[in-house]
Amino acid sequence: MLLKKILFPLVLLIANSAFVSAQDISDYNVVWNSQSKNSSESMPLGGGDVGCNVWVENNDLIFYIGRGGTFDENGSMLKLARVRLQLSPNPFKSNFKQELKLKQGHIEITGDNHTLIKLWVEVFKPVIHVEVSSGEKLTAKAIFEDWRTSDRQLSVEERHQAWGYSNVTPDELPIYTRKDTIRPQTSSLVWYHRDSKDEMVSDREAVQQHLGKVKDQVWNPMKDLIFGGELIAKGMRFTGTMDSIYVAAKYRGWVYQSIAPANNLKLDVVLHTSHSPTDAEWKQGLNTEVATSAPTAAKWAENEAWWAQYWNTSHIYINPDKTDHTGDKGWEVGRNYNVFRYQLACNAFGEYPTKFNGGLFTFDADFVKGDYKNKTTPDFRRWGGSSFTAQNQRLVYWPMLKSGNFEMMKPQFEFYSRALADAILRTKIYWGFNGASFTEQVENSGLPGGHAYEKLWGGHPLSPRSDSSSTRTLVNQKGESMKFLDYGFLANPYVVDHYDGQLEFSKMILDYQLYSSGDISKYLPFIAASVQFFDENFQYWSKKLNGYPLDANGKLIMYPGSGLETYKAATNASNTIAGLKTVLTGLIDLPSKYGTPQQRAYWKGLLSRLPEMSTRELNGHKVISPAKTWDGKVNNTEMPQLYPVFPYHIYGVGLPDLQLAIDTWHFGIDKKNQYSIVSWHPDPIFVADLGLTDESKNLISQKLGNAPYRYPTFWGPGLDWAPDHNWGGSGMIALQEMMMQTVGKKIYLLPAWPSYWNADVKLHAPYNTTVEAIIKDGKVEKLTVTPAVRAKDVIVMPSHHS
Repeated sequence: MLLKKILFPLVLLIANSAFVSAQDISDYNVVWNSQSKNSSESMPLGGGDVGCNVWVENNDLIFYIGRGGTFDENGSMLKLARVRLQLSPNPFKSNFKQELKLKQGHIEITGDNHTLIKLWVEVFKPVIHVEVSSGEKLTAKAIFEDWRTSDRQLSVEERHQAWGYSNVTPDELPIYTRKDTIRPQTSSLVWYHRDSKDEMVSDREAVQQHLGKVKDQVWNPMKDLIFGGELIAKGMRFTGTMDSIYVAAKYRGWVYQSIAPANNLKLDVVLHTSHSPTDAEWKQGLNTEVATSAPTAAKWAENEAWWAQYWNTSHIYINPDKTDHTGDKGWEVGRNYNVFRYQLACNAFGEYPTKFNGGLFTFDADFVKGDYKNKTTPDFRRWGGSSFTAQNQRLVYWPMLKSGNFEMMKPQFEFYSRALADAILRTKIYWGFNGASFTEQVENSGLPGGHAYEKLWGGHPLSPRSDSSSTRTLVNQKGESMKFLDYGFLANPYVVDHYDGQLEFSKMILDYQLYSSGDISKYLPFIAASVQFFDENFQYWSKKLNGYPLDANGKLIMYPGSGLETYKAATNASNTIAGLKTVLTGLIDLPSKYGTPQQRAYWKGLLSRLPEMSTRELNGHKVISPAKTWDGKVNNTEMPQLYPVFPYHIYGVGLPDLQLAIDTWHFGIDKKNQYSIVSWHPDPIFVADLGLTDESKNLISQKLGNAPYRYPTFWGPGLDWAPDHNWGGSGMIALQEMMMQTVGKKIYLLPAWPSYWNADVKLHAPYNTTVEAIIKDGKVEKLTVTPAVRAKDVIVMPSHHS
């Protein structure tokens, strides 16, 4: 609908403007005109759930292969392999260009004599294609490179990749990355990694966490897991092996050479992952994949169509009308916003969610942090593989709501849905009540990571945590200390009593339904069990500590609680109250098909039992307090007092008491280091949701500015790892919030948008609504709202001139 003339609450908009954006996603293609120095200068390539780091170094085309869910028995997320292609004569003597073509989702590398190398990954099958064409005949040498040719004991430094063992020394418990199986054939090579059934981290964690008696009931997602694939090198033959070192890791290469020079060459890599009791069963599944793996025009067309619809779903283009982008920070921010979306799309159909700490695109650790120089293999990343940290993961998935990529959110929802039974089981065994307890740092089984619970001790059998280590001290309402034997609490002081992640993902699922009308019946048990846990947990401890479940006003005494990782031993933490309030309200507001009458009555009752959030006087201003009380320490650098702003949107543009929240941002923080834009820090989101335009522009310019590596959105390592995906995700959320915020059915445009950033935007709002707008000089010059009936709900905020 082209709106001719519509009166909005704040401004009169006249559409049919002469300003028309010429922006196309291809304008953001990443182009390099010189070769790379090493893997840190690689370019992402992917599709489905496969990600490759692609670069050309010393005239060799090299790519790492990553795939979601490739967890070994220790919880490391293993790279599948590295592939090297050498062409002769060298096609890059005089000319070189490497380009990520976003619109089609593939990479092209060009050289002399019309040489073209096209790399692409099928979106709907785990297959990588390398296609070479040239005006002169070329011979090729393809080398399959593997660094897991023998069992390798993980050093102390390397154990960060197997996060459950990160605080265990080799003397206490030797941990090994087991070798791959590699089977070269005449013109192909099959390889795979089978997880060792006797060394499963989830089994060991069950014993450690006093769940040994019910270990058979604990879901083990790595049971019988085999992953690998087949390299297909038609027109080549296997000529032998070679040994070498790349960066810091020794490897063996299986070499395939051209039978005869040719103008056209092809290399295909077919991947396969399955839970198979036998190697033969896995191989049968691989054969099925290989049978239909050849590249065809129809497959390419299918890929093109998928990428086209992906880019058409949403965008934010900044200053698209300008031709010279030199020094244009707005254009840089817009480019990086869209380019980062490519990385997220590469795991669109993953079984597991995109990892915040590198996603599918980690590269050699030597180029990330000096601490790991010459100490690791390409499998390394900090903060583990099979372990997921909720406060980081959330930032990867929140931006998919406004970008309209609803189906891409499913892997994160499925993660909690699959592990729900284990979270319910541990709650019942430890405390005897109902509900699900997902800790902040959680393994893919649903159990806490061993590093957070305590140590995974050496010896066989592995021992449960001792009673002395399982004894905790709590304080009752009279101020008296009391000791309890509690096998369920976490010894890690940062994440003890921190279960808020399950509330935030509950809200995300509810918002997914609000935006898309998608069916969330499958995920309702997770949400229901999450809120029930908080209710029963706080009543349980109050009865033990005080002799009564609720206070004199019938409200929960929310202790022992946690202001995230920062304010510990908290009572009535504001982040938890805000989370429960918004989730319970969202549950009650769901269509009637969700929840039984009994459940809805319970949700309403629990909502009425929530205490109010506390405020305090700080720096001469009334501000939101992190909690009613806590231990007086500032343990980390989060701002839970602003979680009522984001993600819970109790305060913000168009909502009551905005000044209280603004004052909390400016005056309600205890330490200066709580302000930051690095990694997961959501500061740009806070200021955008508060409508603070100048601060939003300044912080987003830092957050979505160019990364320190050659590829512009390989941020990090920051507090996490590189490429840091929660860095990019938090930046995406902030830019979206600067452009558009929603309250109920109201849609606020330009709530924190600088007037000197022109824009072409397409974003999604609740109730299956799409908003497209052309912005020039702080005014909306063209607006299309779908469905048109929702146009009446749009409110354009006054333009802000710095």
